[in-house]
Amino acid sequence: MGEASRVTGRFRGTFDVLHSLTYFAPETEAALTGAGLRPGRMTYFAGRAAPMGAVSPGVVAATFYNFNPDLVAKYIPRAWTLATPEKIVEARFEAVDATLTRLLGKDTLGSEQVAEAAELAREATGGCQVDGRPLYAGHAGLGWPSEPHLVLWHAITLLREHRGDGHIAALVLNGLDGLDALVSHTATGKGFLAAAAKASRGWNDEQWDGAVAKLRDRGVLDAEGGLTEAGNDLRERIEAATNVASMGPWAHLGEEKTKRLHELCGPLSRQAVEAGAFPANVFATSR
Repeated sequence: MGEASRVTGRFRGTFDVLHSLTYFAPETEAALTGAGLRPGRMTYFAGRAAPMGAVSPGVVAATFYNFNPDLVAKYIPRAWTLATPEKIVEARFEAVDATLTRLLGKDTLGSEQVAEAAELAREATGGCQVDGRPLYAGHAGLGWPSEPHLVLWHAITLLREHRGDGHIAALVLNGLDGLDALVSHTATGKGFLAAAAKASRGWNDEQWDGAVAKLRDRGVLDAEGGLTEAGNDLRERIEAATNVASMGPWAHLGEEKTKRLHELCGPLSRQAVEAGAFPANVFATSR
């Protein structure tokens, strides 16, 4: 399964773009505030967690992993008093529809390529495993939408959360808590810029610096805050373990279909990025 293995390792650069762009879209906040939520961070926490039901802030912090639990607790469980999880899920799909229409256009969304990608991505989810994957399990319990572009988005969301749950297991196994994981990933130069990571995840300078000091003592970071050789090895082990844990869908889909799905989604991701799906000064490398 050479192609499947390669696609697993390149998930962020292709499929994940088509999911995560919704977190930066004004349509998302508009739809979720229209459902009753307050603007800002509440729409993110409640929108992503709603498929699990009206869960506690501890469950959200545990499954999202690298957010400050105190930040989560400012919005959850209050969100569930403003809108039901079912209403939030409905509004989220409305936001996805509006966002993809703006970024990709109706002609693209109605194309044979999107329909084919949706069919393949949905087939790939048949290889996902629910065991030990709570965030994936919540999303997997939702009904499938009917429009091909929404089927594609939902399937990619399932694949993303399936991979994310496996990634958390790898982080735990390698002794990185949520903040340690965020700091060390930022040091790779492949994720958030440090300022954006602290702001979006709710960590203050003192907490961030404490994690940096801890990772230096552990030999993961050097004096300048970069990864040491041991730190690079650690992050590579984590990514390798994540890839192994994420192979199921691609093994299920098969070599030829996996390659075809990647070919179909690559241009869609690039088109979305070129249309301004992501803000500047957030990520260390372009999406």
